[in-house]
Amino acid sequence: MEYATITRNGDFRRAYGRGKSQTHAALVTYAVRNRCGKVRYGITTSKKIGCAVERNRCRRVIREALRTMDKPLQGGWDLVFVARARTKHTKSTHIQNILRGQLEALSVLQGGKRL
Repeated sequence: MEYATITRNGDFRRAYGRGKSQTHAALVTYAVRNRCGKVRYGITTSKKIGCAVERNRCRRVIREALRTMDKPLQGGWDLVFVARARTKHTKSTHIQNILRGQLEALSVLQGGKRL
């Protein structure tokens, strides 16, 4: 499934303010409904994580975990993923399991209950 990216600061702020969230020591996920009918995502990594190489690796790992989800996502969601300091030390398969659990809890996966 092809996803669009969130680039506007207002969309990130809307997800932080109005969205539901799931937290883990390695990843935080925010989900909020949108009106465009497709899934959009954004990834944030702060400088607390480390140098640019480490931040880029965290973004790549999260992006790949989202791309290789075994269940498709429902349309009409904005998803914001916030990397934490432990993200850079976590294996990509573990990030994928964390991400799947968070999206199931937020009812974003197809076949799940709707919020």
